[in-house]
Amino acid sequence: MKIKQKRGEEQKEKKSGPEKKGVIVSHHGIAVDVLFESGERQLVKVKRREGHVVGDNVVVKDHRLTRLPRKTELCRRDSRGSVRIVGANLDVLGVVVSPMPMPTPGYIDQAIVAARQAGLTPVLVINKGDLEGARIFADEIIAIYKGIVDIFVVSAITGEGLDALEKYLGQGVRSFFVGITGVGKSSLLNAICPALDLRVGELFTAGNRGCNTTTVSTLHSLPGGGELVDTPGFNEFGLVDISTEDLAGFFPGFEAAMEDRCRFRDCRHRTEPGCAVSKRVESGEISQERYDTYLDIFDQILAGDARFKFRR
Repeated sequence: MKIKQKRGEEQKEKKSGPEKKGVIVSHHGIAVDVLFESGERQLVKVKRREGHVVGDNVVVKDHRLTRLPRKTELCRRDSRGSVRIVGANLDVLGVVVSPMPMPTPGYIDQAIVAARQAGLTPVLVINKGDLEGARIFADEIIAIYKGIVDIFVVSAITGEGLDALEKYLGQGVRSFFVGITGVGKSSLLNAICPALDLRVGELFTAGNRGCNTTTVSTLHSLPGGGELVDTPGFNEFGLVDISTEDLAGFFPGFEAAMEDRCRFRDCRHRTEPGCAVSKRVESGEISQERYDTYLDIFDQILAGDARFKFRR
């Protein structure tokens, strides 16, 4: 009896397929598309709430998927307060903005803070440089973020600035594009990698709002090297698990102030005496507009601490 059982186990092992390592390149709800090291692709069924995301490194054996530990993960909080992991094992977060539609207040700053919190390098991509008035918009953005993050002014239509952006993305990094709906992320990806031929949409002229043409996040290899994730647009980038004390440490424009010490270790940079940030605001080294944006996000975090406390 034991001999038969042993033979059965041996036959089962022989029938079992080999382990194959790969990366999730798209997610379709009940299945993920896995690109293996061999170049082969396979659709693998998964449960909806297992938490797999594009960029996850996985092992597949006998149609069963096992996720490997993540190096990094990018999270955001949506308008309902739910936490979304939007990408894994990323290196660069490209925040795409345009003069039409313009970014919502605080969007750029919250995306930069989220990137830094996750250990990613944030960059700004100003698209639609061919539009009338685009230069004024770009100059305003550059004036705020120059010297803080790398900035690329591009046009997916004319090709302006794409060479510099492609060179940056091709440094063997995995990049993730985010931006509000309609800023032209898919158009940019088409311009960088024409073979993809992604569908693009038009703006609703009445409200200068975009419509989503990307419905699932997808990971693409770029011709010049590197990888890029295209994702559906979302108009809010709520911060996740960041304290009010840590906000200033990641906030763009406060870098120099953070090198100084405030009088109090738990300074929130509002009304506390001896605050290094307040001193730089008074001297003009930090603009009042930058400081007001910080306070707005600070208040949102305070409200979120109460509103979203039990919603994970």
